Amino acid sequence: MQLTGLDKSAAIVSGAARGIGYGVAQALARAGVRLAVTDVDSVALEQARERLAPHVDVFARAFDVRDREQIENFVEAASARFGGIDSLVNVAGIQRLGLLTELSEEDFAATFDVNVRGVFLMTQAVARRMVSLRRGAIVTISSNAALVPRVKQGAYCASKAAVSHLMRVFALELGPAGVRCNCVDPGATETDMIRNMVATMGLGEILLRGSLDGFRVGTPLQKNAQVEDVANAVLFLLSDQAGHITMHDLVVDGGSSLGA
Repeated sequence: MQLTGLDKSAAIVSGAARGIGYGVAQALARAGVRLAVTDVDSVALEQARERLAPHVDVFARAFDVRDREQIENFVEAASARFGGIDSLVNVAGIQRLGLLTELSEEDFAATFDVNVRGVFLMTQAVARRMVSLRRGAIVTISSNAALVPRVKQGAYCASKAAVSHLMRVFALELGPAGVRCNCVDPGATETDMIRNMVATMGLGEILLRGSLDGFRVGTPLQKNAQVEDVANAVLFLLSDQAGHITMHDLVVDGGSSLGA
């Protein structure tokens, strides 16, 4: 099946400098989507822009997704450049590890500030413009951690559960304007975040085979996701083929959440 409705459209991708965000931007570029990309890391973002630019028109600006003014300026500039924004992919997020009894208040607050408030601000800014156009598709990268508890990931789990439900409410409110909102929930994916988690928590094979003390179950497919697996799910949800899908969480985790 060839996906349609993407070529020559315009998309915003946050957290686009590396990992899933860059993978999504790369897949969109290959589909002919004009891109407005952002990340807090200006050096990595410029490197990503240079790699993407030969394939498609790319507008890049570095800022923190917690900054409302920067978001508004970026979205306005992207809208002017491309004549409107057809889709938004919220990828920017952080993870602070630690038992909830030991996690600092600062780490807990920062996790929610980026993973929930940042998504709210970006989605709000883009959605207001989509409503006036009576069209649009929004996909937020949540996590299967929103579905099942994970030891030493309490703040991350809670923030992803919150952002998944936030997007359902956005979907409910924006549906009458023809704007669709969905989430993609990856499990362990080969990115810097998962490599850091493996190194910090000494997980390794636990992610695949499970642990009675922590993860309980492993991954039935016995492999981690590749960034492309997640990007493909995002592209589907942005395409015409998903035109009647909204308020949905598409889980891409090799079965590790057991269909929760």
